[in-house]
Amino acid sequence: MSFTIKTREEIEKIKAANQVIARLYADILPSKIVPGVSTNELNTIIEEYIISQGGTPATIGVGGPSNAYPAGSCLSVNEAVVHGVPNERILEEGDIISVDTVVELDGFYGDSAFTFPVGEIDEESKRLLEVTKKSLEIGIEECYAGNRLGDLGNAIESYVKKNKFTVVRDFCGHGVGYSMHEDPMVMNFGRKGRGIKLEEGMVIAIEPMVNAGSYKVGILKDGWTAVTRDGKRSAHFEHSVAIVDGKPVVLSKLDR
Repeated sequence: MSFTIKTREEIEKIKAANQVIARLYADILPSKIVPGVSTNELNTIIEEYIISQGGTPATIGVGGPSNAYPAGSCLSVNEAVVHGVPNERILEEGDIISVDTVVELDGFYGDSAFTFPVGEIDEESKRLLEVTKKSLEIGIEECYAGNRLGDLGNAIESYVKKNKFTVVRDFCGHGVGYSMHEDPMVMNFGRKGRGIKLEEGMVIAIEPMVNAGSYKVGILKDGWTAVTRDGKRSAHFEHSVAIVDGKPVVLSKLDR
């Protein structure tokens, strides 16, 4: 498996694309994700904000003419894991919604995801969000030059399993920057000391998807939305991370 190495200048451009998403998640969506709003309405807000920042919502049209993704964001509610297609579904108090957004800005791509609570959520859902977010942080800590992707995946899965949840195995992270999805695949499980060695200038999207029940998923009739087979909830957090001076730099963390 091959992968690309980015220059410092290119990493700064990838960061600029990611900062559009960071501002969206920090400044725009928290006040918009409330009971009574539809996922279609949220998608419109997301697309309009990205365009207002000079970017392009990059998920529109992915998949080609036979099954093109129709929206500028993936909005996955409760048992939906990833790639949830926005529709007329109305969010209710106690729901959780994972927002996954890709922005193209000046020819470079940023990718980040965040799971938001809708109003007050139950204790298990709170713990699911906390564990998933922490597993991402743990994975990022392993993202340094000389380490291997298996070390990163093993750290994520070990933490998730310790907390009695499961990592989704059918979807994973990936390289990012020149395009939305690049090599290598970044799994959320693995064996220490195995896999591609991480190098200076790599940029990868690390994105644990964690289920409250079984890791098994299925795809809805829309051809995109992945859901847990047991109907239990799933959470998803993602950052685009570059290796700079041998250490991880989170490009999608808000930089005021």
